[in-house]
Amino acid sequence: MNIIERIRANHGMRKATACLLSAIVLCSVVAMLAGCASVGKFEQQTATDVRLSENNYRVIQPGARGGSSGFWLLGLIPITSPSYAVAKTRLYESVGQDLKGRSIALANQTQDHSTLYLILFSIPTVTVTADIIEFTGASPTAAPHQ
Repeated sequence: MNIIERIRANHGMRKATACLLSAIVLCSVVAMLAGCASVGKFEQQTATDVRLSENNYRVIQPGARGGSSGFWLLGLIPITSPSYAVAKTRLYESVGQDLKGRSIALANQTQDHSTLYLILFSIPTVTVTADIIEFTGASPTAAPHQ
């Protein structure tokens, strides 16, 4: 191998190294920019002491279900996120009855989070499941809360 061939081979190695270094820097910049997005979560819970051991309710819909899905590009950049409020609205809609003005409650409520990861995107999903019950009247042994 003469000197000119060695110089050409060395130049090719430098070019390949520079290209690889550029790709690493570009991927690092994209990862840092994608890491700036966040999805907030506000959990609010209220508690009510309800006794379901007596005959003061009826089950309207056992295992009612509602869900919401989102779309994340590359599994890192949220385009749309799933909404707990939308999932809960769809849960009520799944009953197929008008529930306005009725004394209803959710019993045995669960919230499931799942994500389907594909090559270029992911689909996060929130699913809310509950038994929808309606109170039929005051319990005969219910005491006023003091």
